[in-house]
Amino acid sequence: MAHSKFQTIVEIPHFEWETGYAKKNVFLGSCFTENVGNKMADLKYDVDINPFGILYNPISVANGIQLLLYEKDFTEKDLVYENSLWHSFSHHGRFSSPEKKQTLQNINGRLKLSAAFLKQADFLFVTFGTAWIYRLIETGETVSNCHKMRANKFERIRLSVDEIVSVYTKLFDELWQINPKVKVIFTVSPIRHWKDGAIENQRSKSTLLLAVDEIINTSKKNCAYFPSYEIMMDELRDYRFYAEDMIHISDVSVKHIWEKFETALIDKNSRILAIEIQKLNAAIHHRPFNKYTKEHLLFLQKQMSLLEAIEQKHPFVHLVKEKQKINEQKNDIQNNLS
Repeated sequence: MAHSKFQTIVEIPHFEWETGYAKKNVFLGSCFTENVGNKMADLKYDVDINPFGILYNPISVANGIQLLLYEKDFTEKDLVYENSLWHSFSHHGRFSSPEKKQTLQNINGRLKLSAAFLKQADFLFVTFGTAWIYRLIETGETVSNCHKMRANKFERIRLSVDEIVSVYTKLFDELWQINPKVKVIFTVSPIRHWKDGAIENQRSKSTLLLAVDEIINTSKKNCAYFPSYEIMMDELRDYRFYAEDMIHISDVSVKHIWEKFETALIDKNSRILAIEIQKLNAAIHHRPFNKYTKEHLLFLQKQMSLLEAIEQKHPFVHLVKEKQKINEQKNDIQNNLS
């Protein structure tokens, strides 16, 4: 490690591959996955983020990948009813609904799209949050979410390193048979699971770190590790880098880790293009003092020209929503000026 005057700097390993605007990226795992994935989504990279919702433990993530690989079609038998909602044990509560049919539509519609995306993906980013799992006692199934059901229905177990490695060794054989080109980048979430207590949280994170290292060493191809956990623990070793609950990380920390991630794993041309898109987004969302003017209409027309130039030069960048927003604003102004 290198040292600066005010912090310990975590050296980022060299990665053999880079992603970018021409690549497809899947993000699966804990809420930290969404922090980084959403950064890429905002910059219009081609991403699919958590098609099952947030998944915290390695077994739930592995189950999710397998469901995508084999395009499982969920039926009524896969749902449970609790607290006036229909749920899936494989999904976050964001997929739940009071109507059974709607829940299945939510689940199967997204699963079909994400299954096709994974089979064409260039990168799979996996973030583990905890080594603790909940098993439904009745079936032995590892659940992704307990959906606030009674605790006595579940058995709580901490996974071992060997259990995690065994699951992923088999899973990646299947993954690379279906999509040989996909590269897997692991991270361990720096967000602590404080309800387990300080000691158990550390044991859990240690299990995850050792398991990831063993998986990478065993696979010997197409796998790598990005040290988000270490960046937070060492470079940002101060409570001012945490949110108010002192558990989750602050926006400043997310930005810092994102910048490290971007430099290490995104190609230079894409990083340059991202700056253009960021400026375009800022201009589109700019709120003038008086928008109903010819001057602002000309401003929007200029942004549309810039947008179309980006699309023409980079056909793999899709700016449909941005184009729609500009057109809506232009129509609004024209209607008020006429």
